[in-house]
Amino acid sequence: MKLRSLTHSRAGRVALAAVPVGVVASLLMGGVANGAVPVAFTVSGSQFQVGASELDGTGFSQYSGTATQADGTTEPVAIANIGSAKLHDLCQSVVVPGMNLGLMITAGGGDTPATATDLQIGMTDLKGDATFNNIRIGVDASTVNTKNKGTAGDFAQDADSVVIKNLQQTAWSTQASVFTLNGLHLRLTDGQTCF
Repeated sequence: MKLRSLTHSRAGRVALAAVPVGVVASLLMGGVANGAVPVAFTVSGSQFQVGASELDGTGFSQYSGTATQADGTTEPVAIANIGSAKLHDLCQSVVVPGMNLGLMITAGGGDTPATATDLQIGMTDLKGDATFNNIRIGVDASTVNTKNKGTAGDFAQDADSVVIKNLQQTAWSTQASVFTLNGLHLRLTDGQTCF
């Protein structure tokens, strides 16, 4: 299955703009949840932050792509796919542009991390301490070892597994077939962010 253009639903209200993929994924059609069809959606005008003390994933790939806004504007992104992921001390935040108003979601504390399957992220920035197992750098994006693949001829990398400690990520979009948020806490903020 090819999925090059990542998108996210247009949201004029902060609550909709910041709903995590875990909540969104629970509303998707059965075919999507089973990985039978790709999801294409239009991104909001706001990027959001995702942080975690540790991400443990299996089945990783990364290649270039775009996220498209409602007005047709495209944003370059690095698309990361993770077949199965555990996220410890997950935090997601978004701030309404020009306002001291935001929304923060936390989950996966203690011994019960948040989990995701068929996770796909359209990001513009990623920081952390990463360890890859059996990494291949420079493979053709159409041949990566994950279900979702890039375009033939594009540069890509993949790995059997990845661990990222002190994850700090800025993204336009996130989607998953299943996202379990143990200990979910959603709250409005005065503009506070995850990092």
